[in-house]
Amino acid sequence: MIYVIGPAFLICSMIVLTHVPLGIEVLKRGIIFIDLAIAQVAGLGLIATNFFFIEPHPLLPQLVALTCAILAGLLFHKVEIKIPKQQEAIIGVTFIFAASIAILLLANHPSGGEEIRHLLSGQILFVTWLDVAKHTPIYILILAVWFFKKKYRNNIGFYLLFALAVTSSVQLVGIYVVFASLILPALAVINISNPYKLGWLCGIISVIAGIFLAILFDAPAGPVIVTSYVLTTIIFLIATKTNR
Repeated sequence: MIYVIGPAFLICSMIVLTHVPLGIEVLKRGIIFIDLAIAQVAGLGLIATNFFFIEPHPLLPQLVALTCAILAGLLFHKVEIKIPKQQEAIIGVTFIFAASIAILLLANHPSGGEEIRHLLSGQILFVTWLDVAKHTPIYILILAVWFFKKKYRNNIGFYLLFALAVTSSVQLVGIYVVFASLILPALAVINISNPYKLGWLCGIISVIAGIFLAILFDAPAGPVIVTSYVLTTIIFLIATKTNR
C-alpha cells in the first residue's frame, strides 16, 4: 500500500510546501484566478503538443507547457505594470480562452472527454516514483529561490516561479487540486503572522485525509482532495477565529 500511495503523498506534500507561499502572495496581490489561468494555459500546451505531434518526445510536451505558462506569466506581469485595474479581468479572459481552445482541440478526439477530465482532476493515485524523481528537484529549486533569494519574489520573478510551479503540478494533480492547494491553505492563514507553518499543516492534513478517503471509498482522488481542502480550511478558519 505504501509503495502505491507513497508517490502520490510525496508529490502532494511537495506541492503543499511550494504552493502555500505562492498562494499567500497571490491573495496579497488580489489576483485569485491567476493560478487557474496559468494552469489552463499550461494544460493547453500539453494538449496542443499531443494534438499536433504523433508520439512526441517525452520532453516536448513539458517544454511547450512551460513555455506557454511563462508567456502567460509575462503577459500578466506586463498588464500589472500597464493596466493594473484590468489585470483580473484579463486573467479571467485568458482562462476561458485557453479552456475553450483545449475543448476545441479535443472535440473530435476519441478520448477527448477523458483527456479533459485528467486535465481538471488529475490522476494523483497513478503518480509514480519516477514522477517524484523528475519533479521534486523543481519544487526544491522554487523553495530555495523563494526563501533564500527573496529579491526574486518581486516583479517578474514571482510570475516565473509561479509558472514553473503550476506547470509542474498541473500535469500531476490537475487544475482543481492546483487551485485548491494554492488558495485554500493561504486563505486559512492569510491574517496570521508567520503563516507558512500553519498553512503547510492545513495543506498536509488536507492531502492525507483526501488520499485516505479516496482509497477508502474508491472515489476520484482529485475531487476528494479538493473537498478535503475546503473542509480543512473551514475548520482552520473557525479555530483561528476562536483563538483570537
